[in-house]
Amino acid sequence: MASGADRLLLRTARTGGWWNGLLAAAALTDAVAATFLPLAMAGAVDAALGTGPASSPSTAIVLCGALIVASAAAEVLSELATGCGQARATAWLRHLLVARVLAAGPALRIRPGDVTSRVVTGAAEAGVAPVAATQAVVSAVPPVGALVVLVVLDWRIALTIAVALPLVGLLLRVFVRDITRTVHRYLALQGTIAARLAETLGGARTIAAAKTADRELARVLAPLPDLRAEGHETWDAQGRIAARGLLTLLLLQVAVVGVAGAELMAGRISPGELVAAVQYTGLAAGFGPVLANLVRLGRARAGTRRAAEILAAPAPAHGTAEPPPGGGGLLEFRGVGKGGVLHDLDLVIPAGLAVAVVGRSGTGKSLLAALAGRLTDPDRGEVRLDGVPLPRLSRKALRRAVGYAFDRPFLFGGTVLDAIAFGSDRPPEPRLRAAAKAACADGFIRRLPREYGTPLADVPMSGGERQRIGLARAFAHAGRLLILDDATSSLDTATELRITEALLGPLSDRTRLIIAHRAGTAARADQVIWLDGGRVRAQGPHRVLWGDPAYRAVFGVNDA
Repeated sequence: MASGADRLLLRTARTGGWWNGLLAAAALTDAVAATFLPLAMAGAVDAALGTGPASSPSTAIVLCGALIVASAAAEVLSELATGCGQARATAWLRHLLVARVLAAGPALRIRPGDVTSRVVTGAAEAGVAPVAATQAVVSAVPPVGALVVLVVLDWRIALTIAVALPLVGLLLRVFVRDITRTVHRYLALQGTIAARLAETLGGARTIAAAKTADRELARVLAPLPDLRAEGHETWDAQGRIAARGLLTLLLLQVAVVGVAGAELMAGRISPGELVAAVQYTGLAAGFGPVLANLVRLGRARAGTRRAAEILAAPAPAHGTAEPPPGGGGLLEFRGVGKGGVLHDLDLVIPAGLAVAVVGRSGTGKSLLAALAGRLTDPDRGEVRLDGVPLPRLSRKALRRAVGYAFDRPFLFGGTVLDAIAFGSDRPPEPRLRAAAKAACADGFIRRLPREYGTPLADVPMSGGERQRIGLARAFAHAGRLLILDDATSSLDTATELRITEALLGPLSDRTRLIIAHRAGTAARADQVIWLDGGRVRAQGPHRVLWGDPAYRAVFGVNDA
């Protein structure tokens, strides 16, 4: 995972585009100005004291001023490029993560709240990669330039500094390792809190009914002490490296002043060059800019590690095939097994039939429904639609061919009409309204203040009303296969009967796979598939299967 995270970090760093170039140019200008400023100041000191080459003090001062102005202008451009480059990289990574989350679908095993934390907070941390990488490289210019100048001024002073540089490098390496681990743990704890909070919000009614708000609050915030500890560890790591760096720099400056003083007494350097040597010592071993960039890189590495875990989630690959024209939705399961729930399932569902799937809880009904439309893939075997294996179909062809309605549908869109229209293609409005009528949703929609144009956020819906909107969405987009996964569980018997009549009437030109819990629903289907122990125990008309006491027991009918 670490190598994948590092590759992602490099990819993120490259997404800054031409803002990276502007940042590099501005930062390099600032670094060059910082490198030459001590030399200019040395010239000014020597010119004022008359100990250096003959030159006007005003000329030296003007040169110092020009370098300071160049440095200030470069700082302004650096700030602009930093903000824009970071925003661009963050947006790129968030698009990448959201695309993978949607592609992975139900197969993603990371909790929703944690995913949100990784996409929002983690991507923002990783988005500093272009800035941190560019400035980390450029920040090496002043130390290298300082050493080069010191070698030219006096090799003895340069040697004094060079002896201490391996210690500086070791300190920085240990710091990068520690800060990356600490920030990764910190972000992981943030993700845990976000995941628990999302679960709590989703179950707010249950918590209120159970009167467990205090217990739930404690559960959500339980990681806070560990989060605080990791935060303190981050600051402690920065404090330790800063203290050690300052101590190293002070000792090094004392040593340089001693060596430079001896060189001045020997007449090998001038007073201005002594001043420059002390300043170059700070540039060569200074921790400030380097430390700041290493902190950014450490946080970026931690963010990309968490992002890489999402990108490592398997996403189903799609082919380029289209279903054969005129197909009616022939659905085949060939030796399908999945997750220890379904075993060697061989099943053929004829095209154009309404087929109910029944069975006790845990027998794999919803899993079979998910496999039928490729919301998940089997561990072994294959599922075919009109003779074409589902993985060979293109994503658009698959979604156009298969429509779903769920027991607890989530509604998307600005208005009620948008919620019904939500899908890969937007059907015309007459078709949307017809679908709402077939789903028995038209009545309560027309009672809303703005009917179909009512903002979705302003519509308080019961579970049954939400299910009817979900059914209308499925009816509006239904292709050759329509799958209802317990999609009428919150409806009263009369409403369910009317919807079943629509399934057997206007929607009867396609295959309908209905996960059923009521005997009446199974009775109105053309065929019934009875699952037991992850296998098909029987398949046939409801009236035939009803003669088996074990079948009647599935619906709670006890003959004893």
